Amino acid sequence: MTRILKCMCAGVLSLAGLAGMAVETAETVTTETHRLTEIRNEIYLAQGTAPVFNSNSLVIVNEDDVIVVDSHVTPAKARDLIESVKAITPNPITTLINSHHHWDHAHGNQVFEGIQIIGHEFTYEKLATAPLDEPTYQNGLKGNAGTLARVRQAIADAKTLEERERLETYLELFTEHVDNFDEIAPVPPNVTLSDRMTLFRGGREIQILFLGRAHTGGDVVVYFPLEKVVFTGDVAFAGPSYLGDGFVDEWPETLENLKQLDFDIFVPGHGDPVTDLVRIDLVQEYYRDLWQKTAAKRADGLDAMEAAKTIDMTNHTQIPIKQIGVDPLAVQRIYDRLKNPD
Repeated sequence: MTRILKCMCAGVLSLAGLAGMAVETAETVTTETHRLTEIRNEIYLAQGTAPVFNSNSLVIVNEDDVIVVDSHVTPAKARDLIESVKAITPNPITTLINSHHHWDHAHGNQVFEGIQIIGHEFTYEKLATAPLDEPTYQNGLKGNAGTLARVRQAIADAKTLEERERLETYLELFTEHVDNFDEIAPVPPNVTLSDRMTLFRGGREIQILFLGRAHTGGDVVVYFPLEKVVFTGDVAFAGPSYLGDGFVDEWPETLENLKQLDFDIFVPGHGDPVTDLVRIDLVQEYYRDLWQKTAAKRADGLDAMEAAKTIDMTNHTQIPIKQIGVDPLAVQRIYDRLKNPD
């Protein structure tokens, strides 16, 4: 089972969370579908408990309302999130913030009816213009199909009745998850920003900031100056992010801009909160090195697939990288950026 779950997530996020990066928390509330962990001052990390691919959401409980950051992978998961919020507060959800346009963070938007949905102008453009044709979403669908095939094969190869029953239970769960994708009808933000926006809820200040292109062309982070907390979405993990839509050449500078904020904990779009801020420096160096090594392979005439197999990043021992070779989608993206840097 563990092997199958790892396969399902491979290629979607890389080193999103590392051992020892979790933070001590004040309170954890567990519902039928979610674990809500208080980071500080009624700012909760919401993580689905089902063993299927999902993204983090942030739930901000204010004096009179609730703000949610990121709406999960499907409308079904978003409904579960909305129901789980009721376990920590009776306050209504009045605002949703999209950290970026990717399906695993924004394809639950349609469930948040009649409220303010805030996102970057780039996020609006992507979600308003053929979002289901986006390569990253199509890769997600291929990943679902691949996982179903692997689980079915594992059931056929199962050595014991117990193993087969466990796998069949997971297959039923994952099949339901895949079926939920049929309901997706992407909804873009109805309020956009280009650089920054600040919300005030009682004594709480919430800054929505575009710090530069990184994971996509329109990532925003959500920063709480008083609490010294920042939700980074997929801009920052404890290790490298998925680079298939990324601006790897600009990403280190975007992370440098992030470091100028006064915070001591960040919550990524996947995985656990991170308090070891040195991780940001390590990832900056990784991206710079990957860009240079990929550019050298291209200059040598290798195609992206050949380059991906031979790029050696094992010198980044603190991340750590154990094998030679990187994600071909990341290499192809860098090749595309080298050809057309706009």
